[in-house]
Amino acid sequence: TPGHVQYTRNTVSGASTAQLVILLVDARKGVIEQTRRHAAVLALLGVPKLVLAVNKIDLVDDAAGVFAAISAEFSELTSTLGWSSEDVLEIPVSALHGDNIATRSDNTPYYDGPSLIEHLESVPVDADSTGNHALGLRFPVQYVIRPRTAEHPDYRGYAGQIAAGAVAPGDEVVVLPSGVRTTVERIDTPDGELAVAQTGRSVTLILVDDVDVSRGDIIASTADAPEPVDTFDATVCWLGDKPLRPGARLLLKHGTRTTQAIVGALLERFDEQRLVADPNPESLELNDIGRISVRLAEPIAADDYRVNRYTGSFLLIDPAGGNTLAAGLVGDVLTAVEVGTGA
Repeated sequence: TPGHVQYTRNTVSGASTAQLVILLVDARKGVIEQTRRHAAVLALLGVPKLVLAVNKIDLVDDAAGVFAAISAEFSELTSTLGWSSEDVLEIPVSALHGDNIATRSDNTPYYDGPSLIEHLESVPVDADSTGNHALGLRFPVQYVIRPRTAEHPDYRGYAGQIAAGAVAPGDEVVVLPSGVRTTVERIDTPDGELAVAQTGRSVTLILVDDVDVSRGDIIASTADAPEPVDTFDATVCWLGDKPLRPGARLLLKHGTRTTQAIVGALLERFDEQRLVADPNPESLELNDIGRISVRLAEPIAADDYRVNRYTGSFLLIDPAGGNTLAAGLVGDVLTAVEVGTGA
């Protein structure tokens, strides 16, 4: 994604499902304001692995000293933001000469780690980006299939993509936010029925009972189904040109459900340069990160973002023009970042 401040929304979008992010810095400039902003956003989004590529290392005098200083400053930053040293790697590179890109370079004798490609090919990553393997089924209903044909007069299926967990015929499930319980009869796909479907699979669920299920509902496992809420606190990255103020009336899109929302209090604004949270700001400006309270016209079945990325995230939308105004994370995600409180 582009690194300029006006493209923070691209950073948020690109990092929202990432397992590893490469931050690129210029060895002549080191860790700058944008580097700190990017690292803060990545920490809030819960990106598990991070690489700092210190580029143009061939253009500085005392490359070893420069790289050591940048690495130390970046390590201090990422440690404060919650990463462990095992999850962060700094690599000196020269894109012009290919140093430490595909293979380790003799031009950086002070560095004994892997090249960038070697690291990317060996670092452990997780195909399940939801953030929690122990979580039960989360199935946002995208579409209700009712063909009403002579061949399928009574067919009623619920199509969507599994956001977390797994499902199999015979599983007891609950439809949220209504709370109605039923059982999965079978799992349909264009290639036939499945015995089990995992996270990321697009399927159609057939339920035993004729219950009321609509687009925007979530079919969840009964063991750990989230409690539907219509009021909650959230961390947002404000992407609108006009500032966000208390009382704003917007649309909130959570999964496949869109509902009206009112922004209550602005609780905190996160200063990614000082790594502190300033309480009770008057507004959130473009690219600001803050914590707000939200009240909805109808409840949503949301998990805390730290439990599940998909069911814990949402968008705030301009009801007039349809533009995305904020990316939101359910829960007090700022507490996951070790920040102080501004006076």
